[in-house]
Parts: sequence; C-alpha cells; structure tokens
Amino acid sequence: MNDLPPLALYIHIPWCIRKCPYCDFNSHEYVGGNKGPQLEKQYLQALLDDLDEELTLVVSSRTICSIFIGGGTPSLMTGDFYIELLEKIRQRISVNLNAEITIEANPGAVDEEHFAGFIRAGINRLSLGVQSFSNPALEALGRIHDASSAKNAFNVARSAGFNNINIDLMHGLPTQSLEDGLRDLETAFSLSPEHISWYQLTIEQNTAFYKRPPVLPLEDTLDMLFERGQQMLSAEKFEQYEVSAFAKSNYQAGHNKNYWQFGDYLGIGAGAHGKITVGKSEILRRWKTRVPGDYMSSDNKLAGSQRLDALEIPLEFAMNAFRLNEGFSVSLFEQRTGLSFNVIEHNILDLKQQGLVEKKRDIVMPTAKGRLFLNDIFSVFAD
Repeated sequence: MNDLPPLALYIHIPWCIRKCPYCDFNSHEYVGGNKGPQLEKQYLQALLDDLDEELTLVVSSRTICSIFIGGGTPSLMTGDFYIELLEKIRQRISVNLNAEITIEANPGAVDEEHFAGFIRAGINRLSLGVQSFSNPALEALGRIHDASSAKNAFNVARSAGFNNINIDLMHGLPTQSLEDGLRDLETAFSLSPEHISWYQLTIEQNTAFYKRPPVLPLEDTLDMLFERGQQMLSAEKFEQYEVSAFAKSNYQAGHNKNYWQFGDYLGIGAGAHGKITVGKSEILRRWKTRVPGDYMSSDNKLAGSQRLDALEIPLEFAMNAFRLNEGFSVSLFEQRTGLSFNVIEHNILDLKQQGLVEKKRDIVMPTAKGRLFLNDIFSVFAD
C-alpha cells in the first residue's frame, strides 16, 4: 500500500428531540434548553480533544477531503457552534479548499437562523431527513415534523444559500400503498433537490419497531414500488450510482463515495466510528464511547480499536465497493487494501459464473442482477 487513501472526517452529534421507533443510531434525548450554550461548549471541547487524539495516528501531510456531520440531529446545534468547531478543526489539520461539508438536518429542528449560521460556518451541503411527505406515514415513523414543515425547511435552506441539498426518503413504510410511495417521490421532484437518498425501511434490532413490529406492505407492493420508483428517478435525470443514492449530474455524495471506495475517515463524537490506515498497510477500526455524558467527562474517549486481519479485508472492501454501480478497479483494490488482486480473483470468477458481477478490463462491477442480490456477493467473500 504505497499511497494512503483519501482521509475524511465524520462528526457525530448524539442528541435528538425524540427517538424514532425505527432508528438504531446512537441518539439520546436532547436536554439542552437553557443549558444549551453550556452543553455546546462542553461538547465542542470534547470533540476537539477527541480529534487531537485521533490525529496522533495521522501523518502531518494528510488533508481532510470531506466532512460529514451526522447524528442524532446535528441541526439542534447553533451556527456559532459549527463556526467555532470548523475553524478549530482547520487549525489542527488541513481541509481541502473545495471540501464537501455536509450536515444532516431534521425538518422539525431547524430555522432560518440556524441554516444561515451553517452557511457562515462553511457547510456547503445539506441532507434533509424528510423520510416521507405523508402525514400519516410521518406519524407512524414517530417523526416530529409534518409534510408542510418538510417542504418549508427545504425552501428555507434554499433561501439561506444551500445549493446542494439531499432529501432522505424511505419506502416500504407501515401500511404504505404503491401510490403513496410514488407520490413521495413526485413531491420530492417538485422541490428540485440535487440528490435523493431513497431506501427501504428495514427493521433493526434494538429499536421500538423490532419489539413491536408494524404492518409493512406486501412483498409484491414493495417490488413494484422499487421498480416504478427507479424508473421515475431515472426519468427525472437522477442517476443511480449506489444502492440507494441518486444524484443529478456532478452531485454525487463525495463523503459517502469515500466510504464505499474504502477510503479512510476519522470518527469523532459520542459513538462515532472511524477507519484509518497507519504505516504502510495496517488498517484500524476505532469507535468511541456512546453515552454523551461519559464521552464529555472522560479523558479517554476510545471505546475500542481493532486491527483488520488480512483475511477480513477483502470482505470489508467488497461490502463497500460493490454498493457502487461503477464497481472498482483492480488498482483501487490493491491500493486501498495493500493486497494483491490475486487474493480475490477466484471469488470474482465464481461471481461471474453466477451472473452477479462482470469484469471489463481492470474494472469489476455488479451486474443488474448482482445489485439486487448484494448479500449473495458478500457471502462469497465471507466463506
């Protein structure tokens, strides 16, 4: 591994106004209120202390190619919080001048002042967690916003200066009909976002939905919605470049593509995860203390670290790279893993025989069938 991968930064904000019943992310009830300014000050210092520790693993010549602020609900924090945070990050490590800097926002936890502050901080991409434009669906999902506030949040963000907005939409929602699902897409199109993340609701462990499963659409409805939805997205010039990511020309999510191309990323914040290449070929996964109070009060914020074994790396790479329609090159595999392509060549031949992947010169990519059966692809690397 002669060239180190691009290096991104993930920042986790662990608070939400209310936990959604489908959510398995590390989120906790927001207890700001009058204590908000003090909480922001304390958490900002904890993030910087965390970053300082992470940077001990990073050679000084590396730069940050993208930043993603996720949660939780990052839009609960003020613009001033992000102005100071990003300024102090830049004092510690170089950030590319054209770096994509994304913040997630909940339509029920934003206002014009916050959006304007995010722009002043240098945040240039917004991911709006709409999930649906149907009020009954939003109520079933436990969201704190309604359809009108979602549309309003989008328009306020545009007015504030965001010219790169992603809308997060889910399909296969409780009792959702085919017409309901397609109407959500049509409403999203009417707002003219640059990017749409469109993915099926899955019931994860450690969620309220797992304990009390909702009634979900029948398999035939799900299949038809998936097929018709993809056709509509294509007709509106949203190119599918990843399993659930659809972008207008030149608006693919750079930070997420770095994940899928097995790039490096530092993770700071309560419960954040990171992946970093150290030395010539050692790949480490690191994760932080999950409970916000413990994270802020502890000098040691690292909850765990794992060195990837050479036998684990091909599966880790495959689980990311095969999500991309474009697949990956032989040289990318070798650069990002430190392994010879010969290590997985027999896996690729096996998948070609099953019609799940194709190889054109030095490019390996999933076929249309393969994109529908990704778990079958991954299982070949897990054997």
